[in-house]
Amino acid sequence: MAKVELKRPIVEEIGNVIADADAVVLVNYQGLNVDQDTRLRKNMRENDIVYKVYKNTMMNFAFKGTACEALCQHLEGANAIAVSKDDATAPARLLAGFAKTNPKLEMVAAVVEGTYYDKAGVEALATVPTREVLLGRLFGSMQGSIAGFARVLNQIAEKGGAAACAAAASEEAPAAEEAAPAEAPAE
Repeated sequence: MAKVELKRPIVEEIGNVIADADAVVLVNYQGLNVDQDTRLRKNMRENDIVYKVYKNTMMNFAFKGTACEALCQHLEGANAIAVSKDDATAPARLLAGFAKTNPKLEMVAAVVEGTYYDKAGVEALATVPTREVLLGRLFGSMQGSIAGFARVLNQIAEKGGAAACAAAASEEAPAAEEAAPAEAPAE
């Protein structure tokens, strides 16, 4: 069997891993020891992120013609990919967290939702909070508005409810009509 035939399944595997991915982050893992690499892989697996080491030439063939083609320019050295199909910022966030205690791990570049990011862009993506945190902030801000509206309604109810408000409004209406000049009838 020719060497090309032996490599085709690996290229197809990479293509399947990156197909429909929200995020593909390319990392340089050179300098990590076995224990550090094992902890990184476990952390990625627990967060539903595929973390795999492939030969650069295999990734190059698999990336051609896909959204990840921009990553081909960085395929030098000891590279691995971290892929998420659910959370666009999770791989960058987890890798950045791991890199704080293991500075030899270096995020190189990424393709997130079809957009290429260089090293600085990946580091910026790593600072984006999780979806749950963002939703919590949104609902917290909405809850403040709703709580204020509920307090206003409660004060209206304490002052006599809708009937008292309607009576107060009808007392103000004649005064407003008297103040307004009468319009001339149209001919």
